[in-house]
Amino acid sequence: MPELPEVETTRVGISPHIEGQTLQHLVVRDARLRWPVPSYLASKVVGKHLKRVIRRGKYLLFEFDHGAIIGHLGMTGSMRMVAHDEPPAYHDHVDLVFSGLTLRYRDPRRFGCMLWQDNPVMEHPLLSSLGPEPLSDAFHTAHLVSVCKGKKQAIKSLIMDSKKVVGVGNIYANEALFMAGIHPHRQAGRISKARLSDLVISCKQVLSAAIKQGGTTLRDFVDSEGKPGYFKQQLQVYGRTGQGCVKCDIPLTESRLGQRSTVYCKHCQR
Repeated sequence: MPELPEVETTRVGISPHIEGQTLQHLVVRDARLRWPVPSYLASKVVGKHLKRVIRRGKYLLFEFDHGAIIGHLGMTGSMRMVAHDEPPAYHDHVDLVFSGLTLRYRDPRRFGCMLWQDNPVMEHPLLSSLGPEPLSDAFHTAHLVSVCKGKKQAIKSLIMDSKKVVGVGNIYANEALFMAGIHPHRQAGRISKARLSDLVISCKQVLSAAIKQGGTTLRDFVDSEGKPGYFKQQLQVYGRTGQGCVKCDIPLTESRLGQRSTVYCKHCQR
């Protein structure tokens, strides 16, 4: 599933080609996404000036003067720029056609969305309850201490709760907890302020590094092969079950937490 760095890489990749442009045409080949594409969407956006593309958590917001398209990549979705005459593939469900190129949304499992929200956009139910962005100044030690206080919930589950902090998905939660030396199953309310401060720093560093790494593949957003532009992640624990820890060489352990794969080092994380 595309996580925050992949979504941000998508935003950076597509925005220079469409920001400041007029949307000339909207093509909806299959409206049956997680929530149906609104039948009135074309009437809202065709002929209108796209101001900018921003990210909120894992959502991409295509902002117009009067509102925004709210896009989500779901489990397997991607957005890329293609030439107007490139034939759509079977899972290419929505096209946003601008003067130079077309933004094409592909979603094989149709778990994503393309919705509309009039201003104020952030009042949409999908956005209104989201917590602070992990890379913003609003995500700091005092905030994490506050949301962890008295909680018996596992710390990994807590930092993946979008109401507490938005966009720290499974892969990067594993990585940040390893970097901070915190066991993913530890009760959130039993972690010291100093260690939670380390976790805030680790979340920011892990996500920032992943976004920076993604910047090397931005050419893929405009090539003819339709590559989504995601990057091969440099991961220290996720996907490395049974392999030696990069710090102590003890084999990494895997468990299930909230139905998600959780990989950690029994020796380095406590």
